Order: sequence, then C-alpha cells, then structure tokens
Amino acid sequence: MEPTRVEQPHVLREYAFVADGERGALIGPRGDIAWLCAPSWDSAPVFDTLIGGTSVYSVTPDERFVWGGYYDAGSLIWNSRWVTGSTVIECRDALAFPGDEHRVVVLRRLRALHDEARVLVELNPAHDYGRAPLRDVRRADEAWEARCGRLRLRWSGAADAVFDEDPRCPGWRLLLRVPPGEYRDLVLELSAIGLPDSPPDPESIWAATESHWKREMPVLWSSAAPRDASHAYAVLRGMTGSGGGMVAAATTGLPERDEQGANYDYRYVWIRDQCLAGQAAATAGALPLLDAAVGFTAERLLADGPALMPAYTVRGEAVPRERDVDLPGYPGGTAVLGNRVRDQFQLDIFGEALLVFAAAARHDHLPAEYRPAIGVAVEAIAAHRDRRDAGIWEIDDEHWAHSGLICAAGLRAVAASPDTGVDRDVCTGVADALVSRVTKTCVHPTGRWQRSPQHPEVDAALLLPIIRGAMPRGDPRDRATVSAIARELSSDFYVYRYRDGETPLGSDEGAFLLCGFAMAIATADLSLPVVAARHFERNRAACGTPGLFAEEFDVAQRQLRGNLPQAFVHALLLEAANHPALQREWAYLEQSDGSP
Repeated sequence: MEPTRVEQPHVLREYAFVADGERGALIGPRGDIAWLCAPSWDSAPVFDTLIGGTSVYSVTPDERFVWGGYYDAGSLIWNSRWVTGSTVIECRDALAFPGDEHRVVVLRRLRALHDEARVLVELNPAHDYGRAPLRDVRRADEAWEARCGRLRLRWSGAADAVFDEDPRCPGWRLLLRVPPGEYRDLVLELSAIGLPDSPPDPESIWAATESHWKREMPVLWSSAAPRDASHAYAVLRGMTGSGGGMVAAATTGLPERDEQGANYDYRYVWIRDQCLAGQAAATAGALPLLDAAVGFTAERLLADGPALMPAYTVRGEAVPRERDVDLPGYPGGTAVLGNRVRDQFQLDIFGEALLVFAAAARHDHLPAEYRPAIGVAVEAIAAHRDRRDAGIWEIDDEHWAHSGLICAAGLRAVAASPDTGVDRDVCTGVADALVSRVTKTCVHPTGRWQRSPQHPEVDAALLLPIIRGAMPRGDPRDRATVSAIARELSSDFYVYRYRDGETPLGSDEGAFLLCGFAMAIATADLSLPVVAARHFERNRAACGTPGLFAEEFDVAQRQLRGNLPQAFVHALLLEAANHPALQREWAYLEQSDGSP
C-alpha cells in the first residue's frame, strides 16, 4: 500500500482541537492529527506536520469526500464527518479525560453510518521535532509497541497494520474496512514513565471521558449564545492542567503576519491570560476555573514576589529562551521554541492578579493560604508603580496607561472585596496615585486616554481597565476612550489594537478578538446594548467550523491568524456572554421573533 502522507497544512479555521488538560492536539479535515506535544504542552511534538514536519496520525476516507464536523455539547470530543460517493463516515476523536501528566491516550472511533467505510490509516510519530523516530518496534499480542524518543508507545485496534521501515518516515499503514452501522476503535498510548500491563478497554475509557466532561461543565443556558459559551468554557478547561496552570495556546510559531517574524511560542502559562480566564469564569459562576487561576497565580506570587515573571511553564518553571527549531514552520512563519517574555517586566500582571483574587473573594473562594499573595502584589505595585514596563503588548518599556490603570482597578477591587486582609486605605491611596500619574501624562487633548506619554494614539487595551473599574463607570475619559476606539480602531464592529502610523486598519495585523469582546462588555456597561450585541455577534463569528478562535482575525480574507486556540479570546467570549445586558438581549430574542 502506498503511504498516505499528509504533509500539507490547512488554513487555521479548519483545525479542530482536543485536549485533556495536560496537552492538546489539532486535527485537520483529512483526519490528520497535525500537532500533539507529549508528555506536556511545552514538550517536543510527536506529530508536527502543522509546522512542516512529517510525523502525523491520519484517518482519511479512501475516496473523494467533503468534510464537516461537530463537538459533543460541552466537551472537547470532536466528530469529523465525511460524506463520500458511497457512504457517510464519522471519526470520533478525544484525548482520555482528565489527562495524566505522564501519559496521553488518544482515542479514535471510526463509524460507518451506512454502507462500508474504507479508511486509510497512517501513524508515523517522531519525537523531538523529527529527530527521534520510532525504534524497537514489535507486535505484542493484538497491539503494537515501540519507543519514540523518550516515550513508550502502544497502539491497539490496528493489529493488522503493516509497519513500513522506510528510514525517511517509519510508521504503520492500514486500509481499514468498517461494515455498515459498525465502528472500530483505535487507541494510541504515549507515556514518559511506562505503560500499564494491558491496553485500556475502549468502551470503558470512552465512557469515563464522556462522564468526566459532563461533570466538569457548568450550566450556562442563561448566557447569551449558550452553546458558544459552553464551548469556550470547554476549551479553557481543556487547556488547564492538574497543577492549575492554563496555557495561552496549544501551538507555537503560527504567524500573526506572514513573513514578518510575528510568530511566537504560546505553550506556556501567561499570568495575565490566566487571570482573565479566572475573572471570566467568576462572571459565569464556573468556579473550578476561577480556583485554578487563583491557585497558580498565588503560588507564583508567593514564590517569586515582586520578581513575578509574565509567563511560566505549566510546572511553574521559567519559560525557555526563544530559539528557532529546525523545521520549515507553518507557511508564512518560523518554527520557534521558547519566548522572550521571560526577560520582561510587566507591571499590569500584578493588577490582573488582584482582580482575580477579588473575584474569588466575592465568591468566598479565596483560601486563607493564598491571601498573603494579595499583599505581595500590592507591595509590588507600590514599589514599581513608576517603573517603565513592557505592557500588555510586550513591546518597548514605557509608562503605558493601561498598566497603571489596570493596577488601579485591581487595587480598588481588593479594597472593596470582603476578607482580602488588605489595608483598604493603602490600596486606595496607591490606586489614586496611579490614576493621578496617568491623568497627568496620558490624557489626550480630546479628553480620552492615550497609550503612553510618548504615544498619543488610542489603544484598545484601555478597554480592560475601563470594564474593570479603574474609574467610576461613565467617567468622561472612559467614555471618550470608548468613542475613540469605535471611531479610530474599529471596522464593521471588529476592533484593532492600535494604529501604527497612518496605515489603514488591517494592513499590518488582523482584528484583535480579545479587544472585540472587551468592546462588547464596555459598550454594554455604558448602556449601549445594541452596539454591544453587534460587537459580540460579529466577533463570535470570527472562527471556523470547530468554533475555535486565534488571537487575530484577518477580516478581508476571513482567516484566523496566530496560535490556536487562543485562551484569552475564549475567556472574553465567556465573560461577554454572561454580561447582564447581553443576557437580556438574548432573552428578548428568544422570546420574540426579533421584529420591532
């Protein structure tokens, strides 16, 4: 049988995502698992065709087909669906959930809905960016076993596969025939510490995975767009490990702008992103994700104090320094490992930490052992409030207005929340001092906030301190800022971060979906529910068939840009969907035909 290589990547909007908390995989429309790192998020990949490698795990119909798919509600169980000339085939994909930090179990169930299904299966893993192919391959009863780098591998359900020893890409090939109305299970195990004595029973592990997803999911039917809100929560839960850390994205090197070096490794826990997810979860009443955000953030603050880094590995370690990887990369980008953020100081993360602690306190979910972390963050802000920082966009060190105002918002939030153990007068005093400094240096002649003393432009990042209460709701500077963002940084209800010179919107980068959902919340807060609903609806449509969001959206080409899925976009969707004004709009539409 000829190898069924799947080497060409797809546009990002066509990838589905499955995850178990400890790692995640991207699956293309040909049933190709094009990306999976093991044993952890930031480990080397086992499947890497996403960034130009040759290792893949594919199940593809052996005839012409058109593709679609869907998730089981409230889960990351993905169902690819292929309509061929003779039958309809579905492939049910999941990682066994919840995940084990040392061992990943990839579940694939192929079903022929009517007439026989013929499916080509290819499995050729290679660890360490292709440098560690399969070795020690052997049949063990009805399963295959092998070594893949430092991982142990076992593949069951494919005893009749043929192993191809081609040194360029060793792996298994199989033409699988599934009778009409029946299904066949394939189970792949990859472990860093050894495997159980026998393969798992597919029926049992599928049942356990489905059951755990049902138990994990909160009830979100009162949300605006409850299906999308539930899916956003599932994505966030799938990206949150047993240690509490939530990775910013599952991938590395997917370009935000073609051939401009704007491609980064986001397989780490950004403190800011995790705090945004925690606050969104609190808004939705989904407290387990809030607990995870509080725990991971507090532990890092208690360990590192004012030297808190912007990002960590899921194990709480420093992020590796950035370097290139010897693979071609996704088209338009470069394969990279590590991130330069490890060497930056970002003041705003202390404010975001206080905001998530305050949210936990309001829900009586702030453990006593984590309360000292609040004092650490307050002291760090007080000590460094006049220090230049890289800011939310991680660029040059300046006195960014967003950084000062989000810290003020965090200080006010913990001062107003119960049982935080802070000196309220101290917090209020530092917050007032920050606002005073930003007012003196970053109020534009038109009355709005500007990016920094050196940058008079408006910045959509300023929506975050506006919605978090740095100033009383309706403050004239806030209103003027929201109006300026609508006028200068918005197009068709998409929102861009900031203008770089006089270039037209969209020429340098895509619309920033985090900012679009923040704009929905900000306009809802300002009693503009119709405007808020239009921002919400526009931005929640900026995804592909699997309903996943990247960091940016290329409006002209209707394509996703950047790493996938981007957690903070799903977090802000979840928060916006649970805003009372948007919930009322949804309820109105549900109860009427929408006519005036």
